[in-house]
Amino acid sequence: MTRRYLWCVCATNISEILCFQGLHLKCSHPSQIIEGLDGLLEKIVLGIDGGGTSTKAVLANTQGAVLGYGKAGPSCPDDVSIDSTRKNIKSAVDQAWSAYGQEPRPADAAFLGIAGVVTEADCAVIDEIATSVNLADADFIGYDHDVRIALAGSLALQPGIVLIAGTGSSCYGSNASGFSCRVGGWGYLLDDVGSSYYLGVEAMRAIVRSADGRLGHTALSGPLMDVLGIDDIQQIIQRLYTPRMRKIEIAGLAPLVLEIAQQGDAIAQQIVRDGHDGLAYLIEIAAKRLAFQPDQVLVSVSGGLAHSGDYYKQGLYQSIRTRVPGAQIQEPALSPVLGAALLAIQYLGIEPSASVISKFQQSELQSK
Repeated sequence: MTRRYLWCVCATNISEILCFQGLHLKCSHPSQIIEGLDGLLEKIVLGIDGGGTSTKAVLANTQGAVLGYGKAGPSCPDDVSIDSTRKNIKSAVDQAWSAYGQEPRPADAAFLGIAGVVTEADCAVIDEIATSVNLADADFIGYDHDVRIALAGSLALQPGIVLIAGTGSSCYGSNASGFSCRVGGWGYLLDDVGSSYYLGVEAMRAIVRSADGRLGHTALSGPLMDVLGIDDIQQIIQRLYTPRMRKIEIAGLAPLVLEIAQQGDAIAQQIVRDGHDGLAYLIEIAAKRLAFQPDQVLVSVSGGLAHSGDYYKQGLYQSIRTRVPGAQIQEPALSPVLGAALLAIQYLGIEPSASVISKFQQSELQSK
């Protein structure tokens, strides 16, 4: 076996060899701090972002190097079966290890942010999955709702509030005292205000009300019926209910709603404005519950809809500033999956340094 030597400069001659975990360290004094030793002893962590449309995994080490990414299908237990959740988490993790050039093995720590994980029963499901696929030692596996990893990534572990506007919507914040709260995120049947799903549903409501005469003419009608594959508004009932349209299909109507709104349709514009205000209200309530001072609310916005273009983003930011005048809105520092990696590092009892966060940011920029 080839031996690797790490030399350090000492005040006296080399007099002894220290053996540490298979590494032969030549040094004149056992207590000498050897520059670079931490790099050799770095630990590998696993971050997972599981949502209703995809599952992302990242491998990184505690020094800030991103080692590999993986991506698979959805893993939200509310949207897919437990077996599919398990399969997609494992697939994403295996891909990350493959990108690193190594066979899958337990990481030193793992953190999973999974959409819809809010109850003890939800946690038990994710705990069983994480343990069964051997992500890490059970004592070093953490999991929570996906908004927590979005906050960790967006604000790089700083106190503040993150708003998620994607297929669904939710808001989550944490203050300097460690108190946290979630506002919204009650699912598409009860909530998901301002989300892609919300825009799709409201657009369909608008065109049927327009057909009744309860609402004025809207340019949404023709294009929306084309996308739905119907040529008579009466067919929308069958299209929606037999078989029932999936949430992701309805959310997929959002880009069309935004396009028609940008073209000047008043009804489409009102749908978008109402969605913006509903999302901003989530932030307002979270800021009050967390007792943030009005001019000290750090906010970041995450999710595919939130970053769908300047038209949507500008309107959303204006609504946030109207509801929370002192809000300091910043672009996400890191993606949610790297936020999960930061939380995994914390699970090892290590506080991620500014250098680690900077390296994560550089890696994301290079991967775009």
